[in-house]
Amino acid sequence: MKKLLLNGLLIGAMLGSAALTGCSNDDPMPDNPGNADRWVTVSGALMGSTPGDGNGGTMVYAVSKDDARNPEVSIDVFENGYGVRSNRTARLQASEDGSTLFNIAYTGDNGGEFTKYAVNGGRNFNPIDGGVNISQYAGTSPRWVKLFDGDRTGIAVNVTLPVPNNAPPAGGTFAYYRGVATVLALDFQETLISGYRQYEIPLTAEEELQGHTIFRLDAPVLNKLGNKLIIGTWMRKYDVASNTVANNFERLGTKSVVVDYPSLENPTIITSSVGHGDCSGYRSFNSFVASDGNIYQATQRDPKGSHILRINQNNEYDNSYIFSLDAALGVKGVYVDAWRYVNDNIAYVLYTHGGTDQGYVAQVDLSARTATKVEGIPYDADLDFSQYQGFMVDGDEVYIAVTPTGKNGNIYILNSKTNEVIKGATLINKPGNHYIGVF
Repeated sequence: MKKLLLNGLLIGAMLGSAALTGCSNDDPMPDNPGNADRWVTVSGALMGSTPGDGNGGTMVYAVSKDDARNPEVSIDVFENGYGVRSNRTARLQASEDGSTLFNIAYTGDNGGEFTKYAVNGGRNFNPIDGGVNISQYAGTSPRWVKLFDGDRTGIAVNVTLPVPNNAPPAGGTFAYYRGVATVLALDFQETLISGYRQYEIPLTAEEELQGHTIFRLDAPVLNKLGNKLIIGTWMRKYDVASNTVANNFERLGTKSVVVDYPSLENPTIITSSVGHGDCSGYRSFNSFVASDGNIYQATQRDPKGSHILRINQNNEYDNSYIFSLDAALGVKGVYVDAWRYVNDNIAYVLYTHGGTDQGYVAQVDLSARTATKVEGIPYDADLDFSQYQGFMVDGDEVYIAVTPTGKNGNIYILNSKTNEVIKGATLINKPGNHYIGVF
């Protein structure tokens, strides 16, 4: 039965590839024209065992855009919201018009289960079109994002724990540590797996002999032409002599995996000599096609602070483009928790610096390579964006949830053209909880 299912999925992958051929993205990601009449969904993460860990599940609640912009309106997602399927923090995405919420449950008995919800206001989220479980192919904790292709496709990625080839004390001649990577496409319209591929992704022989390997894949993005996916990586190094994880090591340049789209075949690796951190992000998008047609990507765990890197339209890193957020913001040790492109090469970054967990918001100009901390937002010491997921882009504005752990906060609306900061609806919190997105 399993063999028949696999064969059917492989056939489906080929059919899905054929059906998607021609669904190119000939223009850069279009500017969002704004939607006067749409639902705004806020999400909150419940505490598990430690305040702010988000391991107790995820709640959602939807209001009108007028209510989202009104500071006199109070939203209590933890008291009045709807619990989406996930043992821990759900990884949520939303349709461009806010009418549909997409979720893949994270870990547990239902880990890997994909569900679509119709957004009907308040706590009324109705599962639609059944669902599909991708755990057999991408595990119970897949990382995934929605492509900017008109709400047609989601891409889930995973890589198994790297295993050694003849590492001591097994004997023999050591060659590498590698896991098996999965890249899987979800058809949002038909609610099915439209294709998947599995393969090992080797580094250079020299890098692998030193114990370097890909530990995690995340945050895929579709290029301007719609023929390549660029997938972020989180790198790891093993001590080959002891077969243990190396905690401190000299990092390689930032690496991304490039695969053909829609076939998901032919994985290759590109390397930046500007960034030396990972580019996997955490719970949100980490790479965007901007108005100029290039892809911009943030780094994490970079020894010289987070950078914004540029991948050109030949799907290669542009090492002439140097954008250090440490230098632009005038601080040390910037770490990008999450960020979101708006339009006209303007984006907003949620970040920390100086080795603390306190979050800040900055506007970045990708063309000018400048970054400015957004004033008008209360920067509480307990404001932590490390699990942040959802930004709602509406025309020139982006909506974000700003709540310190266990404390009330607000939705803030930031205008990328005028730099106006609007204080929106009040977000009622509970001890140990925090809000993690606006969709």
